[in-house]
Amino acid sequence: MPLKAYHSPRPDLDFIAELIAPDSSVLDLGCGAGELLQKLLKEKNVQGHGVEIFDQFIYSCIEKGVPVIQADLDEGLDDYPNKSFDYVVLSRTLQVVHKPHIILKEMLRVGKTCIISVPNFGYWRIRLQLLLRGRMPVSKALPYEWYDTPNIHLSTVLDIQKYCAAENITIKGQTYLIKNGRGGLLVRLFPNIFSELAIFVIERNHLVSI
Repeated sequence: MPLKAYHSPRPDLDFIAELIAPDSSVLDLGCGAGELLQKLLKEKNVQGHGVEIFDQFIYSCIEKGVPVIQADLDEGLDDYPNKSFDYVVLSRTLQVVHKPHIILKEMLRVGKTCIISVPNFGYWRIRLQLLLRGRMPVSKALPYEWYDTPNIHLSTVLDIQKYCAAENITIKGQTYLIKNGRGGLLVRLFPNIFSELAIFVIERNHLVSI
C-alpha cells in the first residue's frame, strides 16, 4: 500500500476509510469523537456504530449524528454475535486497553475483517530519545509524558507481526505512515525502525477455530 503524508492529526483514519467497502457494516471500537464513522456514513453509506467509554466523546458522536454506545472494551464484546460486522476497527486504541490479547480475539470473532492502527514504539526517533536522553520518549504519535499517558501496552511493528504469526492470524495488508510525507525505500524495507504509525488488516486463519 502506498504511503501518504500527514494531512491531519489522525492520518490513519483516512487510510482506514480507504480500506472499507461501500455499503458494508462497521464496528468502530474506541471510536473517540466519531470522525471515522462520520466520514464512512457520509462517503460510503456504511451501517454500523461506535463503542466509546468517555462521556465527552459520546456527546461529540451524538452531535455528529454518529450511532454510538457507551461501553468498556476491557469487558469484551459479548453483546455481538460471531461475524456480525464486515469490518471491526480499532484505531490507536490497542495500546490503552488493559487486555489487548482479549480485545484482538474478540475483534476477530465479531468481524470478518479487522483493521488496527498502532503507534510504533520501535520508531528510530523514539529509540534515539531513550538512548541519548535516558527518558521516556514523547512524539507526535506518542504525545504524553510518562505520568499522564494512557498508553500501557506499547508495541512495535515487529511485535504485532510476531503476535499474529504466533496466534494464527493472517495479516492481509500493512501500511506504514511517517511524519514528513511519502516514505522511501528505508520505510518499506525496515518499517520497524522508520515508520511512526502502522496499520494492519487482519483476519483469523480459517483453518483455526475460535
